[in-house]
Order: sequence, then C-alpha cells, then structure tokens
Amino acid sequence: MNDPVSLGIDLGTSELKAILMRLDGAVLAQAGVRLAVSRRHSGWSEQAPEDWWQACLQALAQLREHAAFARVACIGLSGQMHGAVLLGDDNRVLYPAILWDDSRAIAEAQRLGPGFAEVCGSLPMAGLTAPKLLWLQRHEPDVFNAIDCVLSPKDYLRLRLSGERISEMSDAAGTLWLDVAQRQWFMPMVHATGLTPKQMPRLVEGGSASARVTATGLGLSPDVVIAGGGGDNPVAAVGIGAINAGDGFITLGTSAAIVAITDHAAGNPASAVHSFCHALPHRWYTMGAMLAGASCLRWVTRLTGMRDEQALLDQVQAQLPIGQATPLELPLFLPYLAGERTPHNDPLLRGGFMNLGHDCTPAMLGYAVMEGVGFGLLDALHAVQSAGAPLGGCALVGGGARSEYWAQLLANILQREVFTLHGSELSACIGAAKLGFLSIGQGDELLRAGMPVKARYTPDLTQQPVLQARYRKFQGLLAAAKALHD
Repeated sequence: MNDPVSLGIDLGTSELKAILMRLDGAVLAQAGVRLAVSRRHSGWSEQAPEDWWQACLQALAQLREHAAFARVACIGLSGQMHGAVLLGDDNRVLYPAILWDDSRAIAEAQRLGPGFAEVCGSLPMAGLTAPKLLWLQRHEPDVFNAIDCVLSPKDYLRLRLSGERISEMSDAAGTLWLDVAQRQWFMPMVHATGLTPKQMPRLVEGGSASARVTATGLGLSPDVVIAGGGGDNPVAAVGIGAINAGDGFITLGTSAAIVAITDHAAGNPASAVHSFCHALPHRWYTMGAMLAGASCLRWVTRLTGMRDEQALLDQVQAQLPIGQATPLELPLFLPYLAGERTPHNDPLLRGGFMNLGHDCTPAMLGYAVMEGVGFGLLDALHAVQSAGAPLGGCALVGGGARSEYWAQLLANILQREVFTLHGSELSACIGAAKLGFLSIGQGDELLRAGMPVKARYTPDLTQQPVLQARYRKFQGLLAAAKALHD
C-alpha cells in the first residue's frame, strides 16, 4: 500500500483513545471515548469488556470521517495492564473485568508468597492478575470452573477485531504468570493459581504480526495486520523513544510510575520494584509504581469545590510561586488514596493530610497533594535505583505533564532534570501505531525517533533544604498511616 497508515488504539482506564498515523510520524486524526469504572464494593474496581468494544467502535466511527482511514494497513494495541478478562469456551465474557487497582485479592496474594518473585519479576500483589484468579476460585467457583482463557484488557479488543486469543510479552509480564527473563509462560505459577497452559493465550512480541482483521462493518480491509502491541507503560515508552538501556521516564496519569529501560531483567521484589518485559524484544524495564498519581489532584479539586484542576493550579501558583521558598509548616499529604505499590506493597494503606490549620487554603492543599505525589515518586525512585537500574534525566508524560508547576516541583524533589514532550499525551497511541508499522515490516526509523522536547526543568538547588526536611517528615508519617489499618 502506498502511503500506509497505522491505527494506534490505547485502552486506558478512563478513556479509549485512537489515532491515525503516517509512516513519517505525523498524527492525521485522533478520537477519544470516555469510560467509567464500577466499584460494587469497597476496594473493587471493574469494567465491562463490552464497554471497551463499544468505545472502540465509537472511536473508529470518528476516525472513519478522515480520508486517511481508507489507507489503514496495520493496527497497534496498547492498554491498561493487570486486568483479568475471563472467557468461556465460546469467547463469552464470564465476569466483569477485574482491574489493576482492585484490591480484593490481598489474602490470595499473600498465599502465593514470594517464592517465584525473582522469576516472575514481582512480588504477588492484589492488583496483579494471578491473585485475582485465586480469589475467583474461592469466591466464584462456578465462574472459575467455566474459564477457558484469561486475557489482558487490550487483548480483548484484538479478540473482537480478529477472533484470535493472543497476548504479548509486556502485558503477560504484568500477570505474574510469565518467566520475565525467558519471555515464556512460567508453569509453576500458572498451576499455583489453579490454571493450565491451555487457558493461557499464545504469546508474540509487541512488533510482530499477531492476527488480521476479521470483524466486519468497521471499514477496515481483511488485509489489515494487528501487531502484538503492549501494556500502556511500555508502549508509551516506544512512543516517546525510550527504547534503549538507560532511557527513563515518569508517567503521571491516573496512576504514576518511574520507569527505567534495561537490557536485562532487573527488579527488586523486596522493595516492590517490578521487572517487566518491554514491548520490544531483548529489552526489559524496571518500574516503581504508585497506585494514585494525577488522580490525587482531581480528587482534591473536587474536595475543594474548584471549577477544575487548572483553576486550583492557578491559585497554587498565585499563593505559592514555584520559584519562592516553600514554607516548612505547609500541610503534608500522603498520596495513598488507592493503597500503594512501590515500595510499600500495601493495598490497604490510605492517604491523608497532616498539619492542617484554620489558615489552610485550597492552594495549600493543592500544593501538598502535588508535593506528596512527588515524594511518593522519590520513594519509588530510590527503590528503582536499589535494583541497579540507572536513571538520569526523565521525560514526563501523562496528564500531569500539562502542569509546568508540577514538572518543576518534580525536578526539585527528584533532583534531576525533568523534560516534557510535544504530543506526549498521545504517547501510548503513538507507540501502538509504531508497533503496527513494525508488524508489516516498516517503521524502523520511526521507532528510533523520539518526540520533540517541549520544555526542560532543572532542579532549583535553593529549594533543597526545605524539601528534604519535608520529605523526612513525610516518611515519618508512614508508620501512623499503616497503624490505622493494622
């Protein structure tokens, strides 16, 4: 096909996004459809896979209005990781998809124990896929006994597009069922959760051709190739050009993470540091993950009754300018609204403010929240460094990257350069589209290309004494927070 176009689809938790991208990297069109999360019980987090498919259909309908849609030659998929999509033998969904921030399987994660953590790249955690299957075996035995296959979220879209049950290395690494170094299913962990190899999807690499489109009525040719794709963080890494050992980035979306690319599997399970497969072969990444990131700012915006996050940010900048010294007596915030992963591995941990007074303003609370997320990322950074993963300056991606204030604050807290990128809000879609081109044997030069730098933020050394003192106070609050649920 002359002038081929790649369709990149990113299935997030709050939105499905899709783009059309040319081989030179130009994004020709984009679409987005919002998604809702169901929380039937405390600690539960679910979505209906059918809602993902309907959102995908709506996004494709939007993109069909662009002339380039007729030139789509390939599809790349990206998506939220760790979700459990349970299929019967007729590909019928048996149960709502249990998402990455669902904490119902705490006891089951403890039952699995740390014995296979080095092989599988992570300690068993309630949010990962494998413990959720043990929970189902115990609490929903009829559903469990009917399971014919377990897929990750974006792989359900592939199933609907092609009829094929296939996953790839990066999403598989997030299930806890993969031998991360060998990039193949690890049968002892599969068996430990009551499953068999027959219930695992076939694995490919992220840039490999996995299937062709068979679904009708989409306006797509049956010759369109679907790439393996990948989980949202590794595919975002492909999008921004973080593909070589030593590259690193911070993602600040609903959740948050510090990611360092490596040329070997390098984790530290004892500190809840993940070592997962990259979406490209012969590459891995070490990650410190937070369960709540920019979602904390959305939460405090609602709490204070502000119109939107930007209105709160404007007040923070007006009352507490980023270039001025931070008052030591400002409130502190623990960002554990959904529990925490790195380095605490405690889904029951909860957030809170400390040092509130009658004089506290919404701006002070907004600042404390951004700083608290920054301190959580500093905890994660220390854990990643303990795994031996080198990390220098970091790109900042995700919705939080829109705030110049927050970017500078992170540079000050992490004591390293932070830089933002043009187009990074679409990094997972762009990475998916790049993998799509790889699946049809094109796009090698595009893969090596990063994104243009939008702005650079260097640490303000004059802020270090107060920030370090506040970080020590932040760390001192952890024991009290844990005692509340112990």
